[in-house]
Amino acid sequence: MVRVLVSVASRHGATREIGEAIATALAEEGIQSEVQPPERVATTEAFDAVILGSGVYAGHWLEAAKRFIERHETTLRQRPVWLFSSGPLGDPLAPIAEPVDVAPLMETTAARGHRVFAGKLARAELGLGERALVKMVRAPYGDYRDWPEIAEWAQEIAGSLKGTAAFDR
Repeated sequence: MVRVLVSVASRHGATREIGEAIATALAEEGIQSEVQPPERVATTEAFDAVILGSGVYAGHWLEAAKRFIERHETTLRQRPVWLFSSGPLGDPLAPIAEPVDVAPLMETTAARGHRVFAGKLARAELGLGERALVKMVRAPYGDYRDWPEIAEWAQEIAGSLKGTAAFDR
């Protein structure tokens, strides 16, 4: 059985919910997965593939996700890896640019792909400083996540894993 680690750095839980949806979609495809925050992952050795995601703030991934890559770089390069980011808000979504640090992270992990998913911004989950910043940059509150798009991406990954003999290690 294929085992996939879905590790997600999430400040307020919205990105973790995306990771959980990915794990659910993988399970529906017959792939066993485990969702863990990056700071709790001691080893990636027991997994056949890794999906790593991070919320994006001011164009950057959260430090916990970047440190995960630093700690596990050797094993990540030995198995299939996919990255995802969560952050754009509004209608139309903004910002539409890739997070600043994704290109080097993809190179370091030899990731097979990266996807940016729309995010969620809930006023009740923010501290006073965060609310002031949101007001200053005029970020819109709301849940813009596209659950069918997230499930479809997970299904693509499942298809890739099922169709790859020995997972191209």
